[in-house]
Amino acid sequence: MEINWGIIAVVAVIVLVIVIITLRKNLREKKKLENLLNNDFKKEEEADVSGDDPANEK
Repeated sequence: MEINWGIIAVVAVIVLVIVIITLRKNLREKKKLENLLNNDFKKEEEADVSGDDPANEK
């Protein structure tokens, strides 16, 4: 039985393309998720800093 190197090369190229596409998509999704998590919080109102309260407690 002879090994058909042409078919193996085509399959290897297809697998390599799929891996590259998956990695690029994963990096894009990671950036989107990171931006979402970094910006997904409620900003607290700035409190007045009092000189009478050394710990600045409310």
